[in-house]
Amino acid sequence: MSTTSTALTLARQAGRLALSKKAFDVKILKLKGLSSVCDYFVIASGDADVQVNAIASAVEDGLREEGIKPYHREGRKGGNWVLLDYVDVVVHVFYEPTRRFYALEKLWGDAPVEELADD
Repeated sequence: MSTTSTALTLARQAGRLALSKKAFDVKILKLKGLSSVCDYFVIASGDADVQVNAIASAVEDGLREEGIKPYHREGRKGGNWVLLDYVDVVVHVFYEPTRRFYALEKLWGDAPVEELADD
């Protein structure tokens, strides 16, 4: 992924895939210019560890069908927080209480936010 528009497209696609498994409070944070970590965070929540893993699987499987594989992944065994690193886009899928605890949106409070919802 070399361009911001391609990264944003990937972030939106990941968000839609998360929504397909009933993720809620799905947001894209634009970090370009604020961080060297990546261009976008996609943050989504689930109500239980099983749902968190299902959401993460939907994102990973859906993107893999497009030929896009994560560079790194973490948290599959615990189910409280799964991270999928696509270099320019990092997807965070949280069990809701864990999301509130880490409060990434507050940590990156200067980042522009795009909210995604089921159509």
